[in-house]
Amino acid sequence: MFQQYRQLKAAYGDALLLFRLGDFYELFGEDARLGASVLGITLTSREIGKGRRVPMCGVPYHAADGYIAELVRAGHRVAICEQMEDPKLARGVVRREVIRVITPGTWTGETGRERRYLAAVYVADGMAGVAFADLSTGELRATRLAPGSDPSWGGPEQALVEELRRLGATEVLVPPPLESPIRQSLGAADGSPVVTAWDGGPWDLPAARRVLLDHFGVASLEAFGIERWPQAQVAAGVALAYMRETQKDRLVHITSLESYDPGAGLVIDPTSALNLELTLTLRQRSRRGSLLDVLDETLTGPGARLLRRYVEEPLTDPGVIHERLERVDRLFHDHLLRGRLRAALKGLPDAQRLLGRCGTGRATPKDLVALRQFLQQGQAALATAQALVDRPPDERLVELAQTLERALVEDPPAQARDGGYIRRGYDSHLDELRQGAEDARSWIAGLEQRERERTGIRSLKVGFNRVFGYYLEVTRPNLKLVPPEYERRQTLTGAERFVTPELKEKESQVLNAEEAIATLEAQIFTTLVDRVLELAPSIQELARELALLDVAASLAEVAVRRGWTRPAVDDGDVIEIRRGRHPMVEASLSESPFVPNDVYLDTRSHRLAIVTGPNMGGKSTFLRQTALIVILAQMGSFVPAAHARIGIVDRVMARVGASDDLASGRSTFMVEMGETAYMLRHATRRSLVILDEVGRGTATYDGLSLAWAIVEALHELGARTLVATHYHELTELEGRLEGVFNVHAAVAQTAAGIAFLRQIRPGAADRSYGLEVARLAGIPEAVVGRAREILERLEGAAVSPLQSGAGTPALAAASDGVARPERAQGPRPQPRSRRSVAELAQGSLF
Repeated sequence: MFQQYRQLKAAYGDALLLFRLGDFYELFGEDARLGASVLGITLTSREIGKGRRVPMCGVPYHAADGYIAELVRAGHRVAICEQMEDPKLARGVVRREVIRVITPGTWTGETGRERRYLAAVYVADGMAGVAFADLSTGELRATRLAPGSDPSWGGPEQALVEELRRLGATEVLVPPPLESPIRQSLGAADGSPVVTAWDGGPWDLPAARRVLLDHFGVASLEAFGIERWPQAQVAAGVALAYMRETQKDRLVHITSLESYDPGAGLVIDPTSALNLELTLTLRQRSRRGSLLDVLDETLTGPGARLLRRYVEEPLTDPGVIHERLERVDRLFHDHLLRGRLRAALKGLPDAQRLLGRCGTGRATPKDLVALRQFLQQGQAALATAQALVDRPPDERLVELAQTLERALVEDPPAQARDGGYIRRGYDSHLDELRQGAEDARSWIAGLEQRERERTGIRSLKVGFNRVFGYYLEVTRPNLKLVPPEYERRQTLTGAERFVTPELKEKESQVLNAEEAIATLEAQIFTTLVDRVLELAPSIQELARELALLDVAASLAEVAVRRGWTRPAVDDGDVIEIRRGRHPMVEASLSESPFVPNDVYLDTRSHRLAIVTGPNMGGKSTFLRQTALIVILAQMGSFVPAAHARIGIVDRVMARVGASDDLASGRSTFMVEMGETAYMLRHATRRSLVILDEVGRGTATYDGLSLAWAIVEALHELGARTLVATHYHELTELEGRLEGVFNVHAAVAQTAAGIAFLRQIRPGAADRSYGLEVARLAGIPEAVVGRAREILERLEGAAVSPLQSGAGTPALAAASDGVARPERAQGPRPQPRSRRSVAELAQGSLF
């Protein structure tokens, strides 16, 4: 047996081999040591020869999924080795085979309503191809990416890594030469994908094309939109080949390949998505409290996954956005229709995941019953929404639901091996076998009473065990009454066990019938699964249609509950929001109402707003809510505002808060400068940029100088921009640069101190109120008083950069020991030239 194990382990050496032994999956050798450590289970040993022992640990087969999930979450590959024959019937060692290999990107258990992407990447001829696949749902997407703009890469890898982070790949397949740079770029922090260098993959165009053409049964990839994208073809072919190899299956549930262009919609880079907390919160990295969490009132798995895509991939086509808004609007105003639709969707099984189990050979009778419920309930839900979707019932799916209804019992066992899941009346041969088995069991059930009466042995019992089968048991005092036709089978301490020719015949009849029943039920089950997979494209289409309805109903439900309004989205350049609110902050408030604010931006007279005011005054919330309202509008949702007019934005870029990247040796300031440099390279006149406290991570005048130059650069780029700052010198740009204007977070001075009004008003703040905020935070009064003395001396000596003509004033030590800025000499600063902006964008100043 151990020789058999070593042969299989040699074939799957990079995976932990779960070796089936009876009711357990066992790990041996180094696999056992590693597995025991990860799983927290006992490490034992087993003798494999005279004087030789091998480390060993195991888990029960019926609870294996939980243990496998832990191993996969730890980044390990797991090979599942099953017994392929009944040990009772086997001659010699039981035949075993690896039935599938589970990797971080191909694990289909415990995924809930979330997705799990396997990615494959390929770089050639200055272009990158990337494919994303979710094995559990059959989703397969591919794209190509243009070269990145970072010269240190020398190719498209920068854009590639950004796309991998944006969509959150769990595992990334790469050709061996690309392993090191991709692994280094993605990093090793929690949440980073596992990078797998697959040497045996079809990493050339002809081989990858063959995989795709054979799988989809087509002669060209034109219909999938990637016929002219060779790099995307290779990536998609590798992803599909890897899934087929690890799952040992054809994966019939993967019915289509979707091409997409990451730049076609509203682009939100991964850093901005996190800063805006679109799907995860910034501090806890939790879904709870994110925009997705606030929006998610979906009732189905496909609907939840589609809503996430809406959030991550908003649109830029006003026509398509209008179509989405029309559907939400209809459900917003028609309360009865919305209620009926949501009631029809509630409890709808996840057809995409069920098809995934069928396609990977892991379906159970319960899965087919759930699929039957989906077909019945889904068609009813579609009929409920006829006002939104004009689609007649698919007769083939109606027929399939009827077939599954006739074939399967209402409450089948969890596993097909347990039997008894095919209804009576569905198959006449199966009914005959069952009747024969029941007749034999009935005869055996009455045997005990008949034999007691015939033999006079009142203590006689009929029993059964797995070793001897059925038997007649007689106690020793009654052995003299045993008839001659009884054949002794087993001797016990106080009794003996017998069989009769007739009992053996009935037992054989029962056992043969049970074996035939199990075989026939399995054949029927396989036929049903095959029929489901034949109609997989139609089932997938129905699931997608219902997901669209689910998302629209969810967005309408949120809009009704929270008092959101329909935005107007057009091709103009105006962003006008009246009484806008922050969706997540407002949702978290239980008592005090959210203070709404207005914003108006365009690419001419209101191009760039300088936002000043105290900490805790609401500046960051104002910046974020503006970006979030734009994203909501362009994903086709109502927005938290009294009125919103959104001129299409091509990119949302958000630099907010302070963070560092110690693992990569990057300080807070370095991270801030890197994110700002990204904005300067990628922003266009169509972009929305929000910048919070730029330049604060370094010396005061270094930071002010950088902030000044960055604001000038953004102004020249023409992007619609909001900049929150404590550098009040920046407010002097109003009137000097066309389109720059000041707003501030208002406060009220009271006898007890300051009160934050959280209202954004025109004009610059009169001061920063930093000392008042420090007092509110609990800084001792003596420290605050001393700070006030120092502040008065500094303010008395300070000169505005515009007044002094200073580019970067220096701090000199005053005779009284208090540092104050020197009066710098030189010409008055002017807006930077195009040459300086280009130098800045190239990173020369960083």
